[in-house]
Amino acid sequence: MMRHVCGVSSEWMEDVTRSMHRLVGTITRLLKMSTKEKLISHVSKEEAIGSMNKVTVVGVGMVGMASAVSILLKDLCDELALVDVMEDKLKGEVMDLQHGSLFLKTHKIVADKDYSVTANSKVVVVTAGARQQEGESRLNLVQRNVNIFKFIIPNIVKYSPNCILMVVSNPVDILTYVAWKLSGFPRNRVIGSGTNLDSARFRHLMAEKLHLHPSSCHGMIIGEHGDSSVPVWSGVNVAGVCLQGLNPDMGSAADSENWKDVHKQVVDGAYEVIKLKGYTSWAIGLSVADLVESIMKNMHKVQPVSTLVKGMHGINEEVFLSVPCVLGNSGLTDVINMTLKADEEQQLRKSAETLWGVQKELTL
Repeated sequence: MMRHVCGVSSEWMEDVTRSMHRLVGTITRLLKMSTKEKLISHVSKEEAIGSMNKVTVVGVGMVGMASAVSILLKDLCDELALVDVMEDKLKGEVMDLQHGSLFLKTHKIVADKDYSVTANSKVVVVTAGARQQEGESRLNLVQRNVNIFKFIIPNIVKYSPNCILMVVSNPVDILTYVAWKLSGFPRNRVIGSGTNLDSARFRHLMAEKLHLHPSSCHGMIIGEHGDSSVPVWSGVNVAGVCLQGLNPDMGSAADSENWKDVHKQVVDGAYEVIKLKGYTSWAIGLSVADLVESIMKNMHKVQPVSTLVKGMHGINEEVFLSVPCVLGNSGLTDVINMTLKADEEQQLRKSAETLWGVQKELTL
């Protein structure tokens, strides 16, 4: 029999009470919820998968940061990691980049002095090392940087055993050899930035001389990234027109147009920039991003990078020098067999001898 209190059924009162309890409970839960929980309704559990396109830059000096910014602006990775032993500098650089993440497509930018932050990188760019001083040759840097590499390379291998190593630190050819030896990686996964930059400088200067765009001026610097580099005059062309065919003396002392000076400017260019601003950064950073793009996008571009050249052009020692190579997502896939003139091949062998003279004295 239904009971009534002042004309209201007890069942109705009980429903109201239960509703009030539920309302109070809902309000209490809402008050305890964070802004994120109030904003976002969870639908499914996110799968914990690693980054598919992660790039690490080791060293946050001028070259490292120019490389990092160039990589970010070309949208080459979905995660960028930075590593350096200088904690304050590292923290400041990563904060600065993160503050600009709104303007980038790569929003995940991380940094730590612990190499675990680099785990599962596709490409690791090594720029760390002692900086080249004014008037100092790249070869003079070697032993200082070898000792630094003895710490860096094993840590990279530990956390990214399947990565492609790109060495930028100078002297780049010798340090690429060092990285290859210390890593135990196959030769296709250890690449030096080599003369990709020298060739860019060469094409810029050639373009200035001919009043053309650098992309229309074709020419390559091979050998050492440094004083003994070799300009391949026999291959210099515009639209397939061989310039040495138009000027047989091109590159020689007998050349009235003094094209030989273009190569001299390439060799002296870094020293001049260091003298004027204290270091080089932007051109090498852009060059590094260009090489990283070829790998990440599997482009199969032909670029002059430092690789093991034993058995090529009469070179019998385990040295790394730049020759035209094909780059793709497995690293260095092929080497182009250049047709060099006798004097060019002789210069390349001399370049190899110069490096071997230093390299054979190294303690790894």
